[in-house]
Amino acid sequence: AWFNASKQPEENEYSSRYVWTNGAFVGVKDHPYMAGMSDRNGAYMLNFFASQPALNYGWLDRTESWMSAVDSPEAIATKEAMKDIMRFWLDRGADGFRVDMADSLVKNDDNKKSATAKIWRDVRNMLDQEYPEAALVSEWSNPEQAINGGGFHMDFYLDHWHNGYNTLLRDYETGGEDHSFFLKSGKGDICRFLNDYMPKYKATKQNGYISMFTCNHDTPRPANTLTPEELKIAYAFILTMPGVPFIYYGDEIGMRYMKDIRSKEGGFHRTGSRTPMQWDNNANKGFSTAEAHQLYLAVDSSEDAPNVADQLNDENSLYATTKSLVALRHKYADLQADADFNVIYAEKEKMPFVYKRGKLILAINPSSVEETISLDELQGYNPIYTIGKASIEDTTLTIGPSSFVVLQRG
Repeated sequence: AWFNASKQPEENEYSSRYVWTNGAFVGVKDHPYMAGMSDRNGAYMLNFFASQPALNYGWLDRTESWMSAVDSPEAIATKEAMKDIMRFWLDRGADGFRVDMADSLVKNDDNKKSATAKIWRDVRNMLDQEYPEAALVSEWSNPEQAINGGGFHMDFYLDHWHNGYNTLLRDYETGGEDHSFFLKSGKGDICRFLNDYMPKYKATKQNGYISMFTCNHDTPRPANTLTPEELKIAYAFILTMPGVPFIYYGDEIGMRYMKDIRSKEGGFHRTGSRTPMQWDNNANKGFSTAEAHQLYLAVDSSEDAPNVADQLNDENSLYATTKSLVALRHKYADLQADADFNVIYAEKEKMPFVYKRGKLILAINPSSVEETISLDELQGYNPIYTIGKASIEDTTLTIGPSSFVVLQRG
């Protein structure tokens, strides 16, 4: 309704709710835009696709007369309208918001996204005053800007090129050979992750949480590159790190990325990670009783497609392991969001990776060979949770291939 009103040639309450130029033949420099789609004499800026016009939160660097200032009445009206929408859903029981493209509000913002962060800080202040239990998580992948600047409780550690998360599950940066840390081939390097993660963690740990996830709607599912055995070790890492982890639906059973599925509403290559949840072996994998052609997206119809029912009572299944890891995190405060995190052993292209959460010591060996390591810090520690094989004698830990262990003193 907002945009239908905004595109009218007559001035109205919503004329400035979106970014419009002052002429149909006037584009938006360095930004995508559409023109000639209505009788209004202007072009509208896009946030992404043609169906996603950019809301007007103002421009920090104004180079044209039609660009609103960040503190203009029209930009402030947009911000206040969005806060009212948030109130609407919070009043109806919503627990919080995941904000897509959270860093994109103010146009021509500076490199630190300071004007955009200021808007989110205002939103956070509103939540603290009116809905103190509500949570905000950003799709920003810059925790210092999102958490320290914008006041988000959490910031997703997105699967971006040249960041640490990218080296863990699906490494796009090593040409034809995948050197993801959790591949059993053993060619990964945890230091590539730590060199990026640690400065971000230290800079934000007092103010909010870096959130790692198994996958999201924009990335190929991890089962696309990792086996169920490898996924167990990867999830053990994600679910024992600081911050607030997210499990994308279906990843707990190893749902696959459907590569050749037809795109829907701008999904394109991402569509394969958005297919229906697979519950059992009935029609449409238990997701719906509708005819298959009526579904929004097709269900994985392969005979060996994973489903919940097959794994529910299988103690060796990926689902069972994921469930036990979640329970482990709930049981021990040292594995939860705020507990201290310190690296004990991490050497370039060597295994295992050993780290400490609170008073617990954890070790991961995703490689295909057994590893033995002696560390003074291991004195007096014993295994309390294991995936694969692990044993300790005095200060020497032996950890099997594709294995994970949690150690406790005493």
